[in-house]
Amino acid sequence: GTELTFELPDSAKQCFHQELERGLKFTLDYQVITGGHYDVDCYVEDPNGRTIYKETKKQYDSFPHRAEVKGVYTFCFSNEFSTFSHKTVYFDFQVGDEPPILPDMSNRVTALTQMESACVTIHEALNTVIDSQTHYRLREAQDRSRAEDLNGRVSYWSVGETVILFVVSI
Repeated sequence: GTELTFELPDSAKQCFHQELERGLKFTLDYQVITGGHYDVDCYVEDPNGRTIYKETKKQYDSFPHRAEVKGVYTFCFSNEFSTFSHKTVYFDFQVGDEPPILPDMSNRVTALTQMESACVTIHEALNTVIDSQTHYRLREAQDRSRAEDLNGRVSYWSVGETVILFVVSI
């Protein structure tokens, strides 16, 4: 899998490419962290140039799919509808199924032992924690950006009030 956070300038498009085998499962999760109305256009094309996923002006989404054709898949993020606000976009591209936590787990005929069952439960809980931490990290980045923007506006307002106060005093 690949996780990446990148800046998408206004009126721009950014594409990424991944070669996949036929039948391989992949998932694309994305979220706009900063900029404008926190929305972006996203689409995924298969190697034949056919669009298999397209969303416009979304803040976040998840797209699971199984590759039907072998070749290079393209996924693009577009900010072409925006003329003045650049965006920061986070995406997570996972390829393939997660390997089993225990060897030969899919071929087992007998039930899991208590230790093996506990290991599987802990593994699933840790995956949930990782997903939650990613979600909270992205929310924190969004909130920090909003707070910094608000701080800048308050500072400009205060400077303006100070100038007006001096002008009225004089």
